[in-house]
Amino acid sequence: MIKGHILRLVDDGNETLGALLVYDGLEKVFECKTNELPWKGNKRNISCIPVGVYHVSHRESPKYGNHLYVEDVVDRTWILIHVANFEEQLRGCISVGKAYVDIDKDGDLDITSSRVTLKKLIDVIPLEGMTLEIV
Repeated sequence: MIKGHILRLVDDGNETLGALLVYDGLEKVFECKTNELPWKGNKRNISCIPVGVYHVSHRESPKYGNHLYVEDVVDRTWILIHVANFEEQLRGCISVGKAYVDIDKDGDLDITSSRVTLKKLIDVIPLEGMTLEIV
């Protein structure tokens, strides 16, 4: 069974940086960086989602192409894991990437290689989805 874990490492009030680890049983099959909005009480469009355990499924849309959907988030809808390099591109969703770099030189760390990283993540998650624990 595939399980993912996001370990939130830093919330500086502008963004939340973390690490996503994906396991198949005891074997780590994927690892990447994450970027989310800061914690602001689970408010729509300006806050990351609460810590907890969620089901993640595959989804496709014209806007985001192939991406992942985080289901059953309390008081929130349409929380996605999608391509984004900057926290300004997020409205409560989660972006994934290879590394943190201040791409636009605004003092906040951005996430690199988001498109490639998301494709690799999607490839390791079975069609039935996975359990994701955010801590």
